[in-house]
Amino acid sequence: MVQINESINDTAKRQVVITRVLNAPRELVFKAFTDPKHLVRWYAPVGCTLHIASFDAREGGAFHTCIRSTQHHDCWCKGIFLEVAEPKRLVYTMAVADEQGNLVSPADAGMDPEWPAETVVTITFEEHDGSTKVTLHQTALESVAKRTGAYPSWLQMLDNLEEELKYVQ
Repeated sequence: MVQINESINDTAKRQVVITRVLNAPRELVFKAFTDPKHLVRWYAPVGCTLHIASFDAREGGAFHTCIRSTQHHDCWCKGIFLEVAEPKRLVYTMAVADEQGNLVSPADAGMDPEWPAETVVTITFEEHDGSTKVTLHQTALESVAKRTGAYPSWLQMLDNLEEELKYVQ
């Protein structure tokens, strides 16, 4: 029994968890994650752009987006907002898709076949000494996320968000 618990804990530790403190009010940071006019300015790694085919940030709402790169393949995804608890928490699925919004396997999309076809992203927003502590959790193995570029992409996007927030306050 102890072995099973250790295994579960080891798996949880290996999932993507990123924490960042942003110098902006929690309501504004939350809005930056849920308003398409903000998202297009920061939600893509360096050298890439975000294209939003559809976006409905409410519980049960859906999105279909593409991170476009001049050096790599386009990365289409779609998802469902499972929880939108403004300004505290955001939970959504993120599934590999094609341009038409059909679900496809990571390998068929030109991605690492070990990347999951669907993940769940949970973002919490906590007040932190006048700033906002953002904790992002994605149900993907951290080692795979680092190898595929997903992990450094999150870091770059949060850097972009930090810069963006300087101009929208």
